[in-house]
Amino acid sequence: MDIALYPGSFNPPHVGHAMVASWVRWTGQADSVWWAPSFSHPFEKKLAPFDARLAMVESVVDQLGQGMRAIDIESRLPTPSYTIQVLDALAAENPGARFRLVIGADLLPTLHKWREAERLVDVYRPIVVGRDGYENPPGCVVFPEISSSEVRRLAAAGDDYSHLVSDRVIEDARRLYSSEASSAGPNPSQP
Repeated sequence: MDIALYPGSFNPPHVGHAMVASWVRWTGQADSVWWAPSFSHPFEKKLAPFDARLAMVESVVDQLGQGMRAIDIESRLPTPSYTIQVLDALAAENPGARFRLVIGADLLPTLHKWREAERLVDVYRPIVVGRDGYENPPGCVVFPEISSSEVRRLAAAGDDYSHLVSDRVIEDARRLYSSEASSAGPNPSQP
């Protein structure tokens, strides 16, 4: 079985994430897509609590249906966890499965700096997806420019963002990212 690991902050998960995961399944790139919210951000960006982001991802994958799964692997690994460590841990827990990595083309210029980048590419054969507004490799599928930061900005301003998130995520996003929630204090997801 081929499993595509789809890592990200998912702060919050939006329609762009759902489009990428659905495309991976629909085109047969993998039999299953495992969404893995990051436990903490490597660049210390403020994140909503891990459990809240995982719950939102769970609701999205439930809505997308067969072949989608939310996993909590990063919460079980030492921090910081690196992509290669996450994939190695999943491979050890799931003998016989072949894992691939879903990666945005916008990350390709820095991929050589990732921990064990050469082995990551050789063993976990990335599935590269493009994003409008970025340099994308020839022949790469390109998805619209949609960002979690835009959803958070709209939620904080009290503007409509229902066209960017699942109907099951709207209330969680309002609670987590509204201007009242933003002024509540420090990031509870930090260890």
